[in-house]
Amino acid sequence: MTTVSEWWMWLSFFAVVIIMLAVDLFLLGGRKAHRVSTKEALGWTLVWFVLALLFSGFFWWYLKNSPHSVLANQKFLEFLTGYFIEKSLSVDNIFLILMIFTYFSIPAEYQRRVLLYGVLGAIVLRMILILAGLWLISKIHWILYVFGIFLVITGIRLMVMTKNETNLERNPLLRWMRKHLRISKELQGERFFIRHKKLLYVTPLFVVLVLVEISDVIFAVDSIPAIFAITNDPFIVFTSNIFAVLGLRALYFLLANMVNKFHLLKYGLGFILFFVGVKMLIAPWVKIPILIALAVVILTLGLSVVLSVVLKPKK
Repeated sequence: MTTVSEWWMWLSFFAVVIIMLAVDLFLLGGRKAHRVSTKEALGWTLVWFVLALLFSGFFWWYLKNSPHSVLANQKFLEFLTGYFIEKSLSVDNIFLILMIFTYFSIPAEYQRRVLLYGVLGAIVLRMILILAGLWLISKIHWILYVFGIFLVITGIRLMVMTKNETNLERNPLLRWMRKHLRISKELQGERFFIRHKKLLYVTPLFVVLVLVEISDVIFAVDSIPAIFAITNDPFIVFTSNIFAVLGLRALYFLLANMVNKFHLLKYGLGFILFFVGVKMLIAPWVKIPILIALAVVILTLGLSVVLSVVLKPKK
């Protein structure tokens, strides 16, 4: 599997990620419990978005002045398309995370720490899943068609289902944790573990963290195959995924109070999955240009948001 990246580009990318996470953790109150305001969430959402654009611009500039100059525009568009697909699909994950916080009555000031560790865990899990996906494609090329069929079916299900409710009471992982772990009855601030009468207990906040991590894995099963329809370059697949994940926490706090306003968004996300799946299935015969794929993703998101505002949901 070919890539246009160099070893130093991987190191530079990880350095940027580590620096930004450190800034968030140590300089902007990531270690202190506090309620995230809409202004703060909007600011960090814009920061992560601008960083992704700057990264893609630097990536294009490097390729334009390298032996891969003929691929500069294509790789640039592949990154942007992959980023917007991952970003849009992460919105559905936000709805599930909000439901988990609501079910366990987690105060807003404690949610930041859960999502911070959730993002760190998601980076590791995404890396494992991406490597597994790249290995499968290199060994079993027809697995791409399996991915395509899966995305088409998932997209159709998302568009036709009138309700997509999840009953946490019947969640097998939650039931297993309640049966096998000592869970404290009440929250203990931002602590995940406590000791009581020399016995180790996990707090409800730890249970929430586990469920948030698993929710990311579930949604990664959709999003990672989707980006393989755009590119097989490991560097683009990984960086676009991670940039989308890094902005997930800020985007959550930005949208948490507005989820009901975007009631048509799930139909847009379903159509994006359907479109990407079809693109993957017809690739041997019909090549859909990356620029068209990018336009379809952006227009679908924009249209579903606008229609959600214009067409009020039925009570």
